[in-house]
Amino acid sequence: MADHKTLCVYCAASDRVDEGYRVLAHTLGSEAARRGIRLVFGAGNIGLMGALAKGALAQNGHVTGIIPEHLERRELGHKGISEYIVVDSMHSRKRAMFDRSDAFAILPGGLGTLDEAFEVITWRQLGLHEKPIFLVNGNGFWDPLLALVRHLRTEGFLHQQPESLFKVVNGVEELLEDVSRAPRPAASAPSDRL
Repeated sequence: MADHKTLCVYCAASDRVDEGYRVLAHTLGSEAARRGIRLVFGAGNIGLMGALAKGALAQNGHVTGIIPEHLERRELGHKGISEYIVVDSMHSRKRAMFDRSDAFAILPGGLGTLDEAFEVITWRQLGLHEKPIFLVNGNGFWDPLLALVRHLRTEGFLHQQPESLFKVVNGVEELLEDVSRAPRPAASAPSDRL
């Protein structure tokens, strides 16, 4: 791709997960780098975050990590990446990741991943951006969440079709094909609206 796109990846920093999830993250990093897609992530050197970065770096990919100073030691920040940015807070981290990205991929993760995912999905629901969001449903990990989203819709708490907010993909190939085909998003909302 002559016109590089940047994909923000939300994922876990935990090493106490099934190896298949780390393989998914490593494969995403490696394949994104091979296609010239830049990555933005939370800068962790462990868990899915570390696997993602290692996969991309093994293919000479461009990886930007953004981490709040209070998590630098706890998540063992990955300082061997292309850009390592330390910010003052979790909110600053999420905003910087958003600003630097053209699209979002949500890999398996815990509460932090859910927090990041729901925030960027909510911003899209509110019309604050049109950047594509992809829920990577490796091994059916997100099936319970998708059932909850359907329940929200059935009960009248979600007025839009979920498909208008995010797309569910089942693997890395489908994700990267969609990211490659997606048009550049329009300008985001001004900072004071997020």
